[in-house]
Amino acid sequence: MSTIRGARERARIEVTAAIKDEARRQLAAEGAAKLSLRAVARELGMASSALYRYFPSRDDLLTALIVDAYDAVGEVAEAARATADRARPRPAPYADRWVAVAGAVREWALAHPHEYALIYGSPVPGYSAPMDTVGPASRVGMVLIGLIRDAFRDDGLAVPPLARELRSEAERITADIAPDLPPAVAPALVAAWAQLFGLISFEIFGQFNRMVEAREQLFRQAAGELARSVGLRGSPAAG
Repeated sequence: MSTIRGARERARIEVTAAIKDEARRQLAAEGAAKLSLRAVARELGMASSALYRYFPSRDDLLTALIVDAYDAVGEVAEAARATADRARPRPAPYADRWVAVAGAVREWALAHPHEYALIYGSPVPGYSAPMDTVGPASRVGMVLIGLIRDAFRDDGLAVPPLARELRSEAERITADIAPDLPPAVAPALVAAWAQLFGLISFEIFGQFNRMVEAREQLFRQAAGELARSVGLRGSPAAG
């Protein structure tokens, strides 16, 4: 009995993967707004009713793709942090680690532009992301927060200035995402986060065309400046 159950589970995993692979091909060809369960089923030679046993609605399939994309870029960010932490002959300065993580996220985005667009591009009309996406969506942010937290613990953080009118907002954000950090870090971190992904989005969506050619070098310099803006110490621009 367990052998039969194991075979069924393996078959379900394989069919689920095939459905998501075909859905990703549709994303690349048509965009998320035109994703269709019927079209996916047709391309796979499945009856629509059979596909609905795996994904009851388009939104369920979209959620699965979104979670996969967030997990993929999150794994890349975490691996880049781990590699930078193990740098020899001694661990890299925290600002350099920030640049390494940011660069790894950019490389993932360039290699997976349609998945990047799904999670960081325009919202899909009619789709509202469920709570299932919150944890995966926070993975890159948690890596960056972790860098700041470790730098603060190691006395390697130059706490940025905080405008008086932002004090209450900074305290609220800090309480939500990193209650063990000084409130002044929160606005700088939010701004740096937005600018990092703004740079990546400009590159992915073509706004740098016929303007910026040395894009990796520009990104690394900007990422280093953003690392300093949140108080991390190091010399990332030299890397």
